[in-house]
Amino acid sequence: MSTIAIPTHGQDAAAAEAPPRNTVIRSAQDVARIVSTGAAQGSKARIVIAIALGGVFLDAYDLTSLAYGIKDIARQFSLSPVQVGFVSSAITFGAILGALFGGYLTDRIGRYRVFMADMLFFVVAAIAAGLAPNAWVLGGARFLMGFGVGLDLPVAMAFLAEFSRVAGKGNKAASVAAWCPAWYAATSTCYLLILGLYAILPAHHSDWLWRLTLAFGAVPALVIILVRSRYISESPVWAANQGDLERAAQILKRSYGVDVAVERDETVRERPRSASWRNYAVLFNRNYRRRTILAATIGAASSFGYNAIIFGLPVIIASFLKQGPLTTIIASLTLNLLFACVGGIIGVRTAPTVGAWKMTVLGHALQVTALVGLALIGHPANGLFVALAILLLGGYLFGQGFGPGSHSMTYATLSYPTSLRGIGVGFNQTLVRSASTVSLFLFPILAAALGTKVFWVIAIAPLTSLLVLLAIRWEPSGYDIDSEDYATASASERVLSQ
Repeated sequence: MSTIAIPTHGQDAAAAEAPPRNTVIRSAQDVARIVSTGAAQGSKARIVIAIALGGVFLDAYDLTSLAYGIKDIARQFSLSPVQVGFVSSAITFGAILGALFGGYLTDRIGRYRVFMADMLFFVVAAIAAGLAPNAWVLGGARFLMGFGVGLDLPVAMAFLAEFSRVAGKGNKAASVAAWCPAWYAATSTCYLLILGLYAILPAHHSDWLWRLTLAFGAVPALVIILVRSRYISESPVWAANQGDLERAAQILKRSYGVDVAVERDETVRERPRSASWRNYAVLFNRNYRRRTILAATIGAASSFGYNAIIFGLPVIIASFLKQGPLTTIIASLTLNLLFACVGGIIGVRTAPTVGAWKMTVLGHALQVTALVGLALIGHPANGLFVALAILLLGGYLFGQGFGPGSHSMTYATLSYPTSLRGIGVGFNQTLVRSASTVSLFLFPILAAALGTKVFWVIAIAPLTSLLVLLAIRWEPSGYDIDSEDYATASASERVLSQ
């Protein structure tokens, strides 16, 4: 069993210092060191992080927007449970391919270019889904939307990690974990929109509800397109890793508020770190194998369980708990706001202090308890058991928020240095979205066949991840992961000079 990685005092001290306003960079390592110390006051780094989180918001909104309307879609298009599963999982199947290519492209052509391109998928796909005349068009639009989600997550996580300091308040782990409350804010926004539309739409136009909800996803995408070109830049560390120190210096000035001068050290023979499909194999070498296994297990287990619960929440409340449409919408919204969002905020707050490993272990333990409780309750016999079942659903989402929800991406993003980050997140998301696809496809079928016993099946996911966490104790919070790029390069240079 490995031990939890703890950063050295030197790393903490360096990360706690403010970056100098005027400095010299001679190598990519110098650029990474400036980023690790944190941005200057008044810089645009926080705006870049906010825009990246806006992309995450879109990902979550689009994945959630079909949750409430799936029963109306099944009725309108006369779909069988298997066909419902196909429509439901189309978005995550698209995300599998998007993540596979998005991770590679993020490392190959840069974070900025991929981010500038993927929003177009959200605009086109959201409008097409809202106007879909049949299930085939809807499924195709959701697949295209998923491809955009897959492209966006690797680049969004790279921005969050590469515009944040290593240690202290708002460190890399906290910035990456912020994807979770952004995600839950999106799901809550989705349910707020549904609640508003439910209140104003005439009864004879209730079939418009799911269409308007899906089409609304184009609105925030257009807003991000309009504002991001003004504030967002390429990652300075990625640019420096490509050998372009001059561009890295410009980005540090524009986004980080730090004036730097480039003085190339001719004795340092740095090679551009270009992405390659062979880098996927590097994820399983001696240095990264255990981290890759851990990140993949946490991500897949978290995604399988969360998608079954959050996508199936309206079905669970309406069918299993026998509640009406209005109660279903309000309960889903309340659970997201009071439990998932609050849990996500706690995950961000505790990332620099408690760390990702302990919070993820605690979150999974709470999830297993909640799912076992739901399985034992079954169909509630009275109001007391209905309230207990809803509280257990809230407990599951609360554990998801501060635990695997926040830190599945912390592990996927901060287990790898800049040169591997896009591919690392892309590979992780390929597995995560595969688990999502299986979950979204199987949940309607299993729920119809097993009823409330389906919670026993879902409980296997967090239990498996909990056991793997106990076996592999890797703590990414506070660890200077990008230094591994330059430690490897220095070792290679020493060998070449001998």
